[in-house]
Formats: sequence, C-alpha cells, structure tokens
Amino acid sequence: MSQKLAIGKLAILLASLSEEELAGFRPALQEVKYCQGKVGSMNMQKVISAVETAAKRNELIQDHLYRETHSLYHAILEGIEGVTRGKPAIGEMSRTVGLRFAIVRGRPYNEPQEGEWIAVAFYGTIGAPVKGAEHETVGLGINHI
Repeated sequence: MSQKLAIGKLAILLASLSEEELAGFRPALQEVKYCQGKVGSMNMQKVISAVETAAKRNELIQDHLYRETHSLYHAILEGIEGVTRGKPAIGEMSRTVGLRFAIVRGRPYNEPQEGEWIAVAFYGTIGAPVKGAEHETVGLGINHI
C-alpha cells in the first residue's frame, strides 16, 4: 500500500500558511474535502466544540453517523495532545490557546478498501493568559473513518 495523498501535511499547511503561501498547494486540495477555522480559549471543550461545529457546518462529517463523529473526536484529541505537549489541559493549568485549525477528509491510500481518513491540525500559540507570554505550538491528529 503506497500513500498517494498526505492529508496530514495538507491539514498542517492549511492551519499554518497564509492564503498566498497556500497557492501552490491548490491542486492537491481539489482531491479532498476541507475547512479551516480559528479558536481561542482557556476552555478545552470550546476548542473541541469549535472543530466539531466547523466539520458539521462544512459537511466534512455527517453527525448522525456515529463512526464519523467518533473518528473526528479522536483526531481532535490527538491534535490537542500535540498542542499541549501530551497533557490535554489548558485552563486547569492556567494556559490559554489561540489556534487556527484545519480539517481534511480524504483517501490517503491507493487501495479503495482503506477508505476515508480525517486529519485535524492546529497551529497557533499557547501560554500563560498574559499577552506576550505565549509561544508557538502545533498538533496533528489523523484517524480512519
């Protein structure tokens, strides 16, 4: 099984690059469904909800199908672990995040039986809730649907 489409790489690029910087990747984006968004909070549930809402509004998942919602949830949690360096907590630890996120759904393998996968990428800042006390962070989660 060779990989034909790097949905994780596309998600990271969508979350972190400007519209100008993304111009060269437009052909690859035609092969996937995707959306982008922003969230800033000290509340982890708000971060999760922002991504779930974007995925549903942009029809990347069908919320009446448990496997799709479940797959998205696990991709979100995996991405958050990257953002928070393995400790999925923000407000409880007096940290805040300001994140751009991207969700990409596609078929990363040549074999049709491998099905669709979903990637969630975060890029932004994390730190103490004091302006200027934050640093860059990134996280990526990928799960099969």
